[in-house]
Amino acid sequence: MPKQNHQRQTFFAARLKIALYIILGGLMTTAISAAIAQTVLPDPASTDPKTLGWMQGFPPAPDKVIQSGNGSNYQFPRTRWSFSHGRELGPTSNVWHGSLPASALPQAPADLDGIRFIDDKGANANWADMLNRTYTDSVLVMHKGKVVYEKYFGISKPQLPHIAMSVTKSFVGTLAATMAVEGTLDPAAQVITYLPELKDTAYGDATVRQVMDMTIGVQYSENYADPKAEVWDYARSGGLLPVAPAYEGPKTFYDFLVKLKKEGHHDEAFAYKTVNAEVLAWIVKRASGKSLSDLLSERIWQKLGVENDAYFAVDSIGTEQGGGGLNLTLRDMARFGEMMRLGGKFNGQQILPKAAIEDIRKGGDKAKFAKAGYATIPGYSYRNMWWIAHNSHNTFEARGIHGQRIYIDPVAEMVIVKFSSHPIAANGASDPITYRAFQALANHLMK
Repeated sequence: MPKQNHQRQTFFAARLKIALYIILGGLMTTAISAAIAQTVLPDPASTDPKTLGWMQGFPPAPDKVIQSGNGSNYQFPRTRWSFSHGRELGPTSNVWHGSLPASALPQAPADLDGIRFIDDKGANANWADMLNRTYTDSVLVMHKGKVVYEKYFGISKPQLPHIAMSVTKSFVGTLAATMAVEGTLDPAAQVITYLPELKDTAYGDATVRQVMDMTIGVQYSENYADPKAEVWDYARSGGLLPVAPAYEGPKTFYDFLVKLKKEGHHDEAFAYKTVNAEVLAWIVKRASGKSLSDLLSERIWQKLGVENDAYFAVDSIGTEQGGGGLNLTLRDMARFGEMMRLGGKFNGQQILPKAAIEDIRKGGDKAKFAKAGYATIPGYSYRNMWWIAHNSHNTFEARGIHGQRIYIDPVAEMVIVKFSSHPIAANGASDPITYRAFQALANHLMK
């Protein structure tokens, strides 16, 4: 068997073995981390969507077509194209950027490719190595409010939105934290105060705060190795997977959420489950009387002075996917990240209450987080759907599978935004080298 084919088969066998299982987040135990470390990944250059010719031509060749109806849009390496073309593959809801001119992003370009560090294997590496090894689609670095580095790879372009995956959750959590500070949402209230429809579900005796910090005891598995895991029903209900003609399960996100049952107890441990983000999105919409798209547009997008509209993937009745369906451009995500670094201030105005950002940055209960067993991010906590590091740089971040990231380092006055299409969903596959590179870059910029 040719070496390249053997490596490819070994790679896909390993993917099944370690279960690409947790599509929207990922519990990374030590055993799973070790399995991922042994996985033979394909050469990133060989998966470049331009080189492979995905969706090129009018029409494309039959073997180059990517479709959502047959699930090929979520098959690597097709994802290196589809992650930037969600609007062509399924229904969406627009997030209007407004009629005002785009806010400035001052430029101070620097050559950072050679910034060196020791990687997780103990070998010498540099910034450019990290970008290549993590299948980066685009990346932008801001330092002291100026863009010092911006690069696009493959088919990526500054004006082309990319799916943010679970970074979406942090946008929803930020809206909820803002409404809490303003008094239009009460985190201490019972979920059923806003959503009486959930009275007989796992959320019937839960508080909004427990949803915001993901300490809910709910029977929901994102284990892709288990064909009976609830994630499959979630995906089918939102139109994320094709269904058989005889399918009689839930047909919308709402239909799915009202069937969730309790498992264990609330507020005992952090448990990352995408359905919590969907419930929070529903609460935010009910409390505000606005769709998620309109609320994000009015409260943040128009005030930031972004360059482009964003959009959400939606289900069959137009319900936005609050757990992972936001698509936006790299520069606009950088504006959002810089606003978060500045305590809610950007484009000459206080866009979000400073108290809301401070509530995010203080983090959650580290002891409850530790029970989840994340091997690559020890010492973290989770607050308002943000990941808080509690390190010497006070970093906090929004994370999405396959390598989506908003990384904010207040001490280094640095913001990194990154879109990727890593073949392994869980970020434990890329965390070890990514964090070393981020820290090396922070140290360099602080000099």
